[in-house]
Amino acid sequence: MLDRLLSYGLQYGVDFFEVILLFVLIKRGHAKRLIEVCLYVVFFLFVDGLARPYLAFRCGALEFYYIYWLSDVALVLATFLLICSFFRRAFLKANHMWPQVRRMLLAVFMLVVAISCISLFRHFKHLFSQFMPDFQQNLYFACLVLNTLLYIWMQKVDAADQELGLLVCGIGIQFAGPAASLALVHLTHGARISNLLFVHVAQICTLGMLVTWLYGVGKAPKLATEGALAQKLAAKSALAQVASG
Repeated sequence: MLDRLLSYGLQYGVDFFEVILLFVLIKRGHAKRLIEVCLYVVFFLFVDGLARPYLAFRCGALEFYYIYWLSDVALVLATFLLICSFFRRAFLKANHMWPQVRRMLLAVFMLVVAISCISLFRHFKHLFSQFMPDFQQNLYFACLVLNTLLYIWMQKVDAADQELGLLVCGIGIQFAGPAASLALVHLTHGARISNLLFVHVAQICTLGMLVTWLYGVGKAPKLATEGALAQKLAAKSALAQVASG
């Protein structure tokens, strides 16, 4: 009973912040500029907030188990594409490096697919009990590593894009906990307690991501504008001092 209350409470919290985030993006005119984030949040809200609860009441436990893993893989794939869009935005000023980065992202995805296909052939009779969790775990770790590399790159070049930095941090929060929980699921061979832990940790981390994104789209652009204005004022002051001297 307590487990269900916790799950419902976290789920409603995630849905609430997804709606608020979409409202802020549209209200402040960021929807077109951050179209990838908007599409991702809409897709996440549809799958996790609408489709899953509806199918949970319409389907049996075994059918919903299959639906859950398939939909979760779809969400992770969507996140992978979102991370790719973040890479593109981060390398706008280093456009000559983008072709190599794009090939790296494609190679990482193909490597995940190849490793997962090997797992599929080894566990063909256990498609959903073994292959789908393995494929999802590989994607989680690939996304987490890519997101970490992107964050390190942004620190190395001293990127002034605070909004992108917070979006990347949000993805890091989203993947850190579930990646560790999936490793536990793998080690315990899908024990019920580890599966429950994965679900709750994923919900908590999603909440953390949405809160970070809300701050990013609400505050970071304003801070960036104030920083740019301060730099312009400082430059004008320096020019005035040179002129007077």
